[in-house]
Amino acid sequence: MENIMSSKLFTTRQGTIWLGVGAAVIAAIALLVYLNHYRNSVKATAGVSVLVAQKLIQAGTPGNVIRTSAGFYKPTSLPKDQVQTGAIVDPATLTNQVALTDISPGQQLTAADFGPGTGVATELGANQRAVVVPLGSPQAVGGQIGTGSHVDVWISLSSQASNGVTRPVTKLLFQDMYVLTAAVDGGNVTLRATPTQAGTLIYAANNAQIWLTLRPTIATKPKPPVIGSSTLARG
Repeated sequence: MENIMSSKLFTTRQGTIWLGVGAAVIAAIALLVYLNHYRNSVKATAGVSVLVAQKLIQAGTPGNVIRTSAGFYKPTSLPKDQVQTGAIVDPATLTNQVALTDISPGQQLTAADFGPGTGVATELGANQRAVVVPLGSPQAVGGQIGTGSHVDVWISLSSQASNGVTRPVTKLLFQDMYVLTAAVDGGNVTLRATPTQAGTLIYAANNAQIWLTLRPTIATKPKPPVIGSSTLARG
């Protein structure tokens, strides 16, 4: 009798132990499932900073302008599950790109919205224009001016003095203008200018002779001089 009771007691204890182990395993599995679900949920809602348009970006707008000008976009943190495929997170991605389609305010900027830019338009800001100046070889520094050069613009023309006498003068018109393109040895030179500068250069091209001088990278900006016959006589 005693042996039977001992056997039952042993069996009961063993069953209890196995039940406890089983319950622990089930609890561990449930915990792992919960943690995995929680981790995925956190990843889905974690903020990702993407570029969002703040105003209408028209098709053809250079990425360099969007990247460097204020007001086109704003870095905005969005839940990961709301971020569009190809969403742009780094403004540097827009370098040398152009908008292929209109982008509305509040819309995420994506890689599909942009493509490689070609031509001088990618080098122009909102208040900049490209203007072509026809020049001979000497006036273009003998072909030493090329894309990316910085130049000063001089003009020679006939000017009427206060006494009514007309005399030839040479004056410095603009300093440190950027060359977008240039012919190999004289010819057309395309400058980046403001609208007012562009109009002034067009007028000068029709009514005076334009000369360019090449600037070094460390050039100063002296007071614009006016050179006339009296200057040469004093020289």
